[in-house]
Amino acid sequence: MNSSPEELASTILVSSKQTRFHIENPVYQELDIEGLNISVATGAGKSGAKPKGKARSDGLEILANASLKLKAGIHYALIGRNGTGKSTILKAVAEKLIPGIPLKTRISILQQTSTNEALSGSSSEAGELSKEPPSGGQLSVLETVIDRATSRNEIQQEIDVLSKGVEDTGNHLAPIRALRQVQHDRLKKELFEADKDARHRSGSRGMAARKTLIAVEKKVVESTARLEQNETEINEETLKEETLAASDLLAELQSQLEPGKIAEIEAKARSILSGLGFPPAFLVKQVSTLSGGWKMRTNLAGCLLQPTDILILDEPTNFLDLLGIIWLQRYLLQLREIGPNPPTVVIVSHDRDFINTVCQELIILRDHDLTYFRGDLNVYEASIRDKKLYLGRMKDAQEKQKAHIQKTIQQNIKQGKAAGDENKLRQAKSRQKKLDDRMGMQKSATGGRFKLNRDLAGFHFTSRAEIDIPADEKSVSINLPEPPDLRFPGSLISLEKVDFKYPAARKGPTQPTILQGIDLTIHMGDRIGIVGLNGCGKSTLIKLLTDTTKPTTGTATHHPRLRMGYYSQHAVEDLQALGHAEPELTALALLTRDVGGELSESELRGLLGSLGLPGRTASDVPLTKLSGGQVVRLALARLLWGAPQLLVLDEITTHLDFHTVTALAEALSSWAGAILVVSHDRFFVRRVVQGVKDRVEGEEGEEEEEEEEDDEEEEVRRRIVYVLKGGVMKVLPNGVASFEESLEKRVQKLLAS
Repeated sequence: MNSSPEELASTILVSSKQTRFHIENPVYQELDIEGLNISVATGAGKSGAKPKGKARSDGLEILANASLKLKAGIHYALIGRNGTGKSTILKAVAEKLIPGIPLKTRISILQQTSTNEALSGSSSEAGELSKEPPSGGQLSVLETVIDRATSRNEIQQEIDVLSKGVEDTGNHLAPIRALRQVQHDRLKKELFEADKDARHRSGSRGMAARKTLIAVEKKVVESTARLEQNETEINEETLKEETLAASDLLAELQSQLEPGKIAEIEAKARSILSGLGFPPAFLVKQVSTLSGGWKMRTNLAGCLLQPTDILILDEPTNFLDLLGIIWLQRYLLQLREIGPNPPTVVIVSHDRDFINTVCQELIILRDHDLTYFRGDLNVYEASIRDKKLYLGRMKDAQEKQKAHIQKTIQQNIKQGKAAGDENKLRQAKSRQKKLDDRMGMQKSATGGRFKLNRDLAGFHFTSRAEIDIPADEKSVSINLPEPPDLRFPGSLISLEKVDFKYPAARKGPTQPTILQGIDLTIHMGDRIGIVGLNGCGKSTLIKLLTDTTKPTTGTATHHPRLRMGYYSQHAVEDLQALGHAEPELTALALLTRDVGGELSESELRGLLGSLGLPGRTASDVPLTKLSGGQVVRLALARLLWGAPQLLVLDEITTHLDFHTVTALAEALSSWAGAILVVSHDRFFVRRVVQGVKDRVEGEEGEEEEEEEEDDEEEEVRRRIVYVLKGGVMKVLPNGVASFEESLEKRVQKLLAS
């Protein structure tokens, strides 16, 4: 995930269909690439050379003969299950490894990385591979964001070199030495890009790229010679021309960093950082001192600020609270109205509400292919359900009709042979031909009625395609073990008049109160949701619930037979760190170590399989090779093997695709135990805590039986959503929607300021 450019080039293998015609597309926000193949090599050499022939098929195949189509200014959501290669596709686009992406296309990408490498996102502009934080990350947050948008640090370095040369009155060659040094450094960057382009192009494009590379190499050689020229080799005319050129270039660079322009960019950077939740004091902090979450937000701010043709955001809502998510939604919606050429946006996110609000079209990655759908996730899922229902009914009706006709044919054959009636046999043969020709899809590929003389192309065993009912696109089903009985009644957890503040230092100031007046009781079967902005005290409340800290005042009691399963928001990072410490450790081995012999291997495999880690995935794949979603499933297995009655889930959706989030929400909704959810994912809170199923606008309530079951369930299940603000916890009468409405008003003020 955090590969260097050289590693990336050697492991991601890309090819696409090329045309022999020379086509110039001035709309850089638009892509139309056919025959796209992307795979990740498992044994690429250090040389970076791409394997040819059959070697290309080795490794993991991501796309096979797919079509990548992006329309200018449209916001897309790339959806697909964990581990199918969404991030790899985005990297291939951002690094311009795909033939057909113009080198002048400006592409900004926020990469989904580990928190330790959160600032490694790249920005490709006019062939520029990446902009790493200069000076080893010694810049402040504000300076880093501005530098990514303006290349201020790079321009300032060139200004410093030229200024030193122009102002050196004691050496008349200093200006041209400085000019030649700046030009040489630029040529070296151009050489790197030309070399990368030549290595990733083939055919006519490859030939043109290699010619360009040879030309740039020649320029670098000439530039090196000019740098090493002696004073006696430089004539008076060259001296005057290049001295003037040095002064002109210095003036041009200084104009790019005019205080007025920088002030305008700085104001916009401050606005973006504020919207993403940065307190003013954080803007002057060095990026290297920040946690992974804040580094990721710094990177996101840089991507949003810089000019771009294609903006790629891989899980941008990670580490954002709901205020930041809503602000980002509004900001991306405003991008559509910017100028005549708004950027094309491609987003990968597990947050269903975020996708539904921001994205106009879906790109569905499935079975190594890309398909497209205009609409949001709810409409897409409804269309899939409708299509499956329609095709299922059609297939059932045709099977009945086919059985009836086949029976008639058999009767005709039997009667014809018995009576020697050739007409009966011919009639049976004719009916069999009609049966073969007319059974199958009733519509053509264009959606119209199927016509044999128009829609039958090529050789078929039958005239029409078989009715293919789409397979269920949800992730693997998740089955949760039922919780054991408590044997005697009582609340699972009870907090009464709880206050909490950290102990004050002996001679230090009094510590502020983090939580005050907290009353919370959780019974078997309850659904409790906790929402609030970052820093409001949710983590402290969880520590009180899990008995890892004690209240300053008030009482916290737990049922004596309570078994609790706690999913920490850092569970994935902790397991990944454990995997790096023990490279051979697998999910099954870790779980076996956890249970200490209380469960057999077959029982552990059954648990892992029910959560989506079957067979060899559990026993043979090291933790370091598991996807984020698979690590979440392992973390769940570590909670569930002890059969808890209460699950405390802190940001469990962060590393899951939306299919898995949906499957997990469905499993939790029907689970008999109690659940406390802390999450910024509005869909997850609505479904698990409030028991609300999202409906497509205009869709009739087709599941009346399920609604009746939900009504019966409401009689025995408490569903409450609390908001934490300023250490005080209050009930939200309309659930997460109330919290969302209050934040919408705050975002409007932020964007208006």
